[in-house]
Amino acid sequence: MSHAPDRIRNVALVGHRGSGKTSLNEALLFQAGAITRLGTIQDGSTTSDSEADEQARQMSISASLSSFEWQERKINLLDTPGEPSFVADALGALRVCESAIFVVNAVMGVEVGTQRLWERAAELDIARLVYVNMLDRERADFFRTLDALKAAFGRHVVATEIPIGSEQDVTGLIDLVDMKAYAFDGAARDNATEIPIPDELRQQAEEYREKLMDEVAEVSEALMERYLEGDEISHDEIVGALKDGTNHGDIFPVTCGVATRNLGTNRLLDAIVEDLPSPVKHGAMELPEVTLEPDPDRPMFAYVFKTKADPFAGRINLFRVYQGVMRSDCHVLNTRVHGKERIGHLDGDDVGPGDMGAIGKLKETRAGDWLADRDEPITMPAIKMPAPVMAFSMTAKGDEDKVYTALRRLQEEDPTLDVHRDAQTGDMILAGLSQMHVEVVVGRLKERFGAEVELRPPRVPYQETIRNPAKGHGRHKKQTGGRGQFGDCHIEIEPGEDNTGLQFVDKIKGGVIPNGFIPAIEKGVRDAMAEGPIAGYPIKDVVVRVFDGQYHPVDSSEAAFRMAGSLAMRDAMAQAGAVLLEPMMLVTLSVPEAAVGDVIGDLNSRRGRPQGMEPVGLMTEIKAEVPMSEMLTYAPDLRAITGGQGDYTMEFLRYEEIPHHIAQQVISAASDKEGAPA
Repeated sequence: MSHAPDRIRNVALVGHRGSGKTSLNEALLFQAGAITRLGTIQDGSTTSDSEADEQARQMSISASLSSFEWQERKINLLDTPGEPSFVADALGALRVCESAIFVVNAVMGVEVGTQRLWERAAELDIARLVYVNMLDRERADFFRTLDALKAAFGRHVVATEIPIGSEQDVTGLIDLVDMKAYAFDGAARDNATEIPIPDELRQQAEEYREKLMDEVAEVSEALMERYLEGDEISHDEIVGALKDGTNHGDIFPVTCGVATRNLGTNRLLDAIVEDLPSPVKHGAMELPEVTLEPDPDRPMFAYVFKTKADPFAGRINLFRVYQGVMRSDCHVLNTRVHGKERIGHLDGDDVGPGDMGAIGKLKETRAGDWLADRDEPITMPAIKMPAPVMAFSMTAKGDEDKVYTALRRLQEEDPTLDVHRDAQTGDMILAGLSQMHVEVVVGRLKERFGAEVELRPPRVPYQETIRNPAKGHGRHKKQTGGRGQFGDCHIEIEPGEDNTGLQFVDKIKGGVIPNGFIPAIEKGVRDAMAEGPIAGYPIKDVVVRVFDGQYHPVDSSEAAFRMAGSLAMRDAMAQAGAVLLEPMMLVTLSVPEAAVGDVIGDLNSRRGRPQGMEPVGLMTEIKAEVPMSEMLTYAPDLRAITGGQGDYTMEFLRYEEIPHHIAQQVISAASDKEGAPA
């Protein structure tokens, strides 16, 4: 029997890398009795980090779903990766949950990954609760972190708990809603004992209780009026207002603890069921084609939000039911391919509205698909994924078909992975969000599918353009005894606006070239633009006008005029002051404050131009414009400079002319390659 939707909580654990999400996931499962011991990332025994590469790297790479019960509520908990390279799973989890717990490191505070995910959660309008973790670490400071949270996310961020003690001496917490204190002894399940609020913390607790009441009272005008008049607000009213404020994004509660010591975990579980919304509370999902209600008696619609590629079990799909009931041993329709899928035995009960589950061995279904009782057009609004920035040229070792089939399976699992053939260089490109991302993909190719590839840095897609107007003449004339070939054209060229490509203009008058041959001339011009006169790179942004020429009534043909157009373009480009261009990238870095000087110095050495910086929590965000050629092997250098704490993203900005001395190196390399023996 499925769970009633008002008794379900769907929660995503999100936050920056290293904030302790997986440890918290483990502690919540342990506290709820779903597992019998607290595992550690170090020994690879955590419930959610089950993959070999996750255990080797001591970090989450894929989202995992855990389900358990607390206070007669079912909690579906999605532990997500914090490493920006694997953000697709975090974004997918936010899409299908009504609420998110943002896990924050009490030493580092608000880091760039936390900010980016908070913005996405705000766009999706889901409830947010913060758990300040790692209070027992050296330099951990709950109150400094709380101030950073308020600075980053606004004044509605408010503490509902404060710690007792600090750093290694943290021993418990004070619940500001109930004004009760709890001491925690060890990592046992029943390790919390209610104690009197320590005298030295009484004033501080009352101060933060008043700040909480200020926020709670703002939830309704009637409550605010009574509060300002000094009327007593009952405990039930406080709890109800806190829940309403959290559900509607008017309040963001901040809790705290130490996940590895199971400190504060029971209080967090209480907050999940008391303060965070159920699918019923969150309401219907409005889609362009249909409105889905969390009603078990309506037709079933389920959304597949995660696919795992397994060489033996095939695709394993995680799904969320939005309406109706997904039942074992039935047939449903995949609305993308308009075909039936057989649902085998579901693990446990039928999956009702608002609930989540897993299905294996479906033929066509993958992440992003809808499964339904009827074949009805339905689409989920697309998630804006970051673009791949770290690319490698890839060569298959052994069976190419095996490699590409495996890569397609991994692309179903990770939508930020890009595999394509570069039209300019002919290289097969494997691109991801970072070097680590690509390394993980290569490792999974070998581990799961027995497929291996060799990686090399890709060739930079340089381009060429012209700086001056010029004219060119092209004549193709060939007589072979029978029908000959004849085409003759005159063109003029000039620089075009940025990103306009080729603008081809027909200026022929008097029919000196018949209209039927003009498209052939344009094709010839495009042929010539594929290889520029400097180093053989494509030409961009040129205006070409064909204004004169000749034709022969018998010997002229499309092929002849295509050749004439190509010759005319090459003639004109040789006189037009061609220059070499390189792609410029906008690089956004998050680095420790102590490493800012070294990072900027390194960017300057890469011909980078810093555009500005600002503090973000304990990190500094730097924006810079840097040539792509200087960023091909940047990831390991940044890790070395920042002690592994720095990360970056980059996106294409524009093409710029290369400095003369760099251009000579590129031209020389192109000449060497052209002259190399085959």
